[in-house]
Amino acid sequence: MNPDVAATAGAARARRWRRRGILAASALSALAALLFALDRLYPLPPIDSGGAAVVVADDGTPLRNYPSRDGIWRYPVTPDQVSKPYLETLLTYEDRWFYWHPGVNPVALARAGWQWATNRRIVSGGSTLTMQVARLIDPQLAGKPSRSMSAKLRQAWRAVQLEMHYSKDEILSLYLTHAPMGGIVEGVEMGSRLWLGKPARDLGPAEAAMLTALPQAPSRLRPDRHPEAAQAARDKVLDRMAELGRWTPEKVADAKIETVIAPPLRARWLAPLAAQRLLQEAGAAPGARRPGVRPPLVTSTLDADMQASVEQMLLDRVDGLPPKVSMAVLVMDNDSLEIKAYAGSADFSDDTRYAHVDMVRGVRSPGSTLKPFLYAQALDEGLIHSESLLIDAPMSFGGYAPGNFQAAFSGPISVAQALQRSLNVPAVDLLDRVGPVSFASVMLSGGVKLRLPAGAEPNLSLILGGGGTTLEELVGAYRALARGGVSGRPRLRAEQPRVESRMMSPGAAWIVRDILEGGGHPDRPFYQPGSPGRQLAWKTGTSFGFRDAWAVGVTDRWTIGVWVGRPDGTPNPGFFGANVAAPLLQDIVSALPEGAQQVRVKPETVQAAVTCWPLGYRLGSVPSGTCPEQRAAWTLNDTAPPSFAGYADAAKGPLRLGGVASGSVLRPVPGMRQVAVDVDVQGAEGEVWWMLDGRVASHGQAGHPFNLVLARDGRYTLTVMDTHGRHDSVVFEIAGVTP
Repeated sequence: MNPDVAATAGAARARRWRRRGILAASALSALAALLFALDRLYPLPPIDSGGAAVVVADDGTPLRNYPSRDGIWRYPVTPDQVSKPYLETLLTYEDRWFYWHPGVNPVALARAGWQWATNRRIVSGGSTLTMQVARLIDPQLAGKPSRSMSAKLRQAWRAVQLEMHYSKDEILSLYLTHAPMGGIVEGVEMGSRLWLGKPARDLGPAEAAMLTALPQAPSRLRPDRHPEAAQAARDKVLDRMAELGRWTPEKVADAKIETVIAPPLRARWLAPLAAQRLLQEAGAAPGARRPGVRPPLVTSTLDADMQASVEQMLLDRVDGLPPKVSMAVLVMDNDSLEIKAYAGSADFSDDTRYAHVDMVRGVRSPGSTLKPFLYAQALDEGLIHSESLLIDAPMSFGGYAPGNFQAAFSGPISVAQALQRSLNVPAVDLLDRVGPVSFASVMLSGGVKLRLPAGAEPNLSLILGGGGTTLEELVGAYRALARGGVSGRPRLRAEQPRVESRMMSPGAAWIVRDILEGGGHPDRPFYQPGSPGRQLAWKTGTSFGFRDAWAVGVTDRWTIGVWVGRPDGTPNPGFFGANVAAPLLQDIVSALPEGAQQVRVKPETVQAAVTCWPLGYRLGSVPSGTCPEQRAAWTLNDTAPPSFAGYADAAKGPLRLGGVASGSVLRPVPGMRQVAVDVDVQGAEGEVWWMLDGRVASHGQAGHPFNLVLARDGRYTLTVMDTHGRHDSVVFEIAGVTP
């Protein structure tokens, strides 16, 4: 061929291909513009959960389901969260070309079109998984016959739109979340949990095939109502897997042996109050997609098995409680600060016990549960060691005269005994020396906010429950005893920040824990019989009028809190921490896993020392050189402070007038024309003189009460003085005496 002719022909062919390329590009551009315009004119409907939500434990176990606005239960899930057999059956049976087509399968559509043309009806729809998702999310498709031509065209268009906006895995996730599974159940995860009692990641071949077939006819194939039909549909899927060579005949035969059976559909709730709290907090969190709109999935830190065990313990005890009495329990992991069990009420189904009131967060009087923190603060301030002398006797602190729970007094007593026996007068005495404001500040730094009446300032009643707090705050603070004096804020969601703060030194935490755990005696074997991981340091508390019974304790791994009482705040006579809350606390500890053994290391700041009782000094350093009794004690920072002035030697201590409080108003018994009251004095030696308004009214030996009788209204000043010149006074008023 002539080279010039060949060149001319080649140039012509090149021009033709160029024109064809331009036409193709123009057509594609026009198609893209058309699709873009149609997408803007007919946008995809918003894809959301419809208000459906599920709160789950740390392993994904549903705790509480919240239905959508149309009453549907859903559990959002992604392809990597379901089993391989399920993905194989789904993609093989429903859409083998899912990852290759643009939303519609041209071959399947051509086949469906030919069948429609020849039969004048749709024989097979040629639907892809994307088209099925389109039908699930488009409300207008839900009400139309699935085999009508208009519905198919709209479905195809929506499928193309889905492919334009979402990745293949995102589209598959939409199907896995919204596929109908019978009744009010949607999505493979919810279907697997409710029909089969297991997560979708654990589905075997037979179970996967059944859940693959179920969306084809959710009502007719419900496994709880129509198990035979569900099994036949499952076997059809299994046969297809063998026909296409995806599974071996032996594997399919083994799967067919399993029988389809499912329990009746019902709600199964765990930790319902915790779930409600989680959902509210997640919806209000700064990172929420839309403030006030609950997210479809909220994951908690709760352990489903542990939660079920704790709830069963409460149910086992609830029938033995008086009417309207409830219980609350909180279990926290000391290392992660994660809450593993959360029971806000005794029985969520019993409204007579105020079941919907969450007493994990309820503000109540803590009773004596704050005493360990006071003793730790006194240790850190160098005021005491574990065998320091305290006095348990009637005392008045500026008119405040506390008593003990047993209404009796023990006299001279050590710090360890006073804390273990939860004696009130020594604790108030110690708080008077530490300072209520300072103590309240330490508690606040550890996450315990002591709520006081409006306008009130911290006072000595704090240590006996005079300021309100919550079970959650107490559990976070008690963690300090097991983690070197550092408290932590309990976390219900893993994404919540770790909030820790130092409440006491590691040495003070170690000594207080040792006292609560075994008495605090350095000369005893450190570990008592039993597993070291279950050694429990615990403290009980009872608020005024038996309104609240508490028990809070720590082991190496856990901090556990228990509350028992009436949520309406009315008294519950006879129910106190030691006889109600403590047994439950101990049973919970016995049921908890121990975890890895931890070596208990005594801080270097803690030393065992031999001290002289009741002087408080270390052996060999007593100024007088005499040591009445030797006692082993834990000291902090090598400090062995002497006993408080006047405790070991009464002649050096202050007097305390008791029997009448300063500022009080006394009235006569009905029918009487005078007021009679017995007053006494602590810390006096030798003779004492009683003076009323500056004039001597009586005198006698210390230790004998004085019977004061007054027959006229008015304000009086009563003073007592002993032979050493020490004195104390109170001002009070008499009113209501009939002339």
